[in-house]
Amino acid sequence: MIGQLKSAVHGQTLVLTLSNPTLRNALGPEMYIAGIEALNAAESNPEIRSVIITGEGAHFCAGGNLQRLLANREQEKEVQVQSIDGLHTWMEAIHTFPKPVIAAVEGAAAGAGFSLVLMCDLVVAARDSIFVMAYSSIALSPDGGGSWNLSHALPRQLAAELMLLGDRITAERLHALGSVNRLVESGTALTQALDLAERINARAPNAMQSIKELINDAATQNLNVHLAQERDNFVNNLHHANAGIGISAFLNKEKPIYK
Repeated sequence: MIGQLKSAVHGQTLVLTLSNPTLRNALGPEMYIAGIEALNAAESNPEIRSVIITGEGAHFCAGGNLQRLLANREQEKEVQVQSIDGLHTWMEAIHTFPKPVIAAVEGAAAGAGFSLVLMCDLVVAARDSIFVMAYSSIALSPDGGGSWNLSHALPRQLAAELMLLGDRITAERLHALGSVNRLVESGTALTQALDLAERINARAPNAMQSIKELINDAATQNLNVHLAQERDNFVNNLHHANAGIGISAFLNKEKPIYK
C-alpha cells in the first residue's frame, strides 16, 4: 500500500495526517508532494490560520520506507538524491510557511519522522511517545533537517549521543529540554493540538507570521540586522488594521476579532 497524506479542515486549522499505518506511517515521495501542495493551498487561503501534522493510528511516523531504500540502492545515486530533495523541499516549505505548524505526536517518531517533528513550530506529544534518530542503527546519517534542528536545540553532547548512538529519547525528557511544548495523555495529542491551534487562530494572523519569521531568522543573522527586522515588522503590524482592533479591545476589555 502506498502511503498518503490525508487532509481535513477543523475550523481555521488544516490537519494533515500521515497515512501508511501498515508501515507505521513511513514517509515516501507521494507524501512529500502532497505536503507541499497542501501548504501552498493553505498559504493562499485566509480562512486557514494554522496547520497540524499528525500520524494515523498508534504512531506518528517510522521515518523512511526501508524496502524502498533497499530498492534505491540498486538504482543510480540520482534516484535517492531526487527522493531526499523532495523530502527537503517539503521540510523547507514547513519552515518557511507563514502560519504556525504544530506536530501532534503519538507513539513513535523515528528517523525522518523525528526530523519532521523538529521542523514544526510547536510540538504536542503523548506522555508515552518515543523519539529516535534511528539512522546510525542502519548505517545511515540524518536527513530532513534533523541534524540541523537537534544541533540548534540541544547541547552538542546530547545531540551527538542521539545521532551517533541512535538512542531513544522520551517525550518527557524532550519536554524538560524545551523541544516539546505540551505533554498530554496518550490518545489526546491531536485534540490537545487542536485546542492549541484555536488559541493561535484567535490571534492576529499578520502578527503570527511576523513572529514565525523573526524566530526563523534569529539563528542566522546578527543582532543589528535582527533589530532592524524587528523594527520593520513592528511598524508594519502597528499600521495593520488588526493592531487597531487589538489595542481597542484591550483598552475596552473586550475580546478582539481579528481579520
